[in-house]
Amino acid sequence: MATFFNKAFTLAAVASVMTSLLPVAANAAEVNVYSSRKEALIKPLLDQFSEKTGIEVNLLTGNSDALLARLKSEGEYTAADLFLTVDAGALHRAVEADVFQPVSSQRINQLVPAHFRSDDEHWVGLSLRARPIFYSPERVDPSQLSDYLSLADEQWNDRICIRSSNNLYNQSLVAALIEHHGADNVENWAEGLVENFARQPVGGDRDQIKGVAFGVCDIAVANTYYFGHMLNSDDAEEKSAAEKVKVFWPAQDSNGTHVNVSGIGVTKHAKNIDEAKQLIEFLLSEESQKWYAEANYEYPVREGVAWSETLQQWGDFKQDDISMDILGENNAEAVRLMNRAGWR
Repeated sequence: MATFFNKAFTLAAVASVMTSLLPVAANAAEVNVYSSRKEALIKPLLDQFSEKTGIEVNLLTGNSDALLARLKSEGEYTAADLFLTVDAGALHRAVEADVFQPVSSQRINQLVPAHFRSDDEHWVGLSLRARPIFYSPERVDPSQLSDYLSLADEQWNDRICIRSSNNLYNQSLVAALIEHHGADNVENWAEGLVENFARQPVGGDRDQIKGVAFGVCDIAVANTYYFGHMLNSDDAEEKSAAEKVKVFWPAQDSNGTHVNVSGIGVTKHAKNIDEAKQLIEFLLSEESQKWYAEANYEYPVREGVAWSETLQQWGDFKQDDISMDILGENNAEAVRLMNRAGWR
C-alpha cells in the first residue's frame, strides 16, 4: 500500500499530476483514502481488503480539519475517493463543506442502523466509541452515580476530571444532551459541572483516567477505547493506572450512555466510486467489525457482531440511539453554551 501526496501541491500542480495519471488510473483497480484515523488503526484492514479484492488502497492520514481543508482546496482535482474521520461532528462539517456525494447502497442500509448513518446517505458509521463515567472504587460508591446531569451535583465538588471544551468528543456529548434536555437546562448543568472540576481541563482522555487513578479526581468522563488501550498496554504504569479505575454506564434508566461514531463517505469528486463502495462494505463486514473491537476496543456499528474479551469485561449497556446527524447540527450551540459556562 502506498502513502500518497505527502507534500502540498498547488491546484495547478494537482491538475497536472492527475492528468498525467489518467491513462494508468483507467486500467488500475485502486481507491484513495484520506483518513484522520491513525495509520495503525486502519492500514491492517486496508491491506486485508487489497489482498481479498486485488484493489490497491492508497492511504493519506492526518488531522481531520486539515484533511477537510485539503479536500476543499483540491476540489475536482482531488485524488481522494473516500474521507474517513472519527466523530459525528467532523462528519457533519464535511457535509457542510460539500465534499461528499450521496451513495445509495441497500447492503449498507441493511448492515448499519439508521441512526448511525446520515439521513442524506452522505456518510455511514464504521465503529462506535462509548463515553461513560470512570470512577475510583476506593473513593466512590457506584450507587452515587446515575446520569450525566448528576455530575453537576454538589457532592462532586472538586472531584471531576474532563477534557477541554475544544475537544470534539465533549462537544458531541453536550450536543446530545441539548437534544434530550434543552439548551437552557444543559447550560445550567455545564455551569455546575465547571464548579465541580478538580482541575482545569488538561490533556486527553487517558489523562482524565489517570487523574482518577492517581487521586487528582474521583470521577472522569472519557471514551472507553482509551481505557481499553491502557488496560492492554505494554507500559506498566499506564496499565496499573487503568486497573485502579472502573466503568459506570450513565443514563441507563433514561436515554442511555452517549456513543459516537467513526465514519466514512465517498468524496464529491471521487474517480473510483465502485471501488470505494466495495471498501465501505468490506469495512462493515463481520470480520472487519470484530477487528475494530479487538484492535482498538471500539464497539461494532452493526448488530450481532461478537464483542472482544475486553469489551465484554465492562458489561452490556443501553446506548443512546440519538441520530448522529443531530450531534453535528447541535455542535455550534454546544460550543457557545460551553464557553458561556466557563468550560475552557
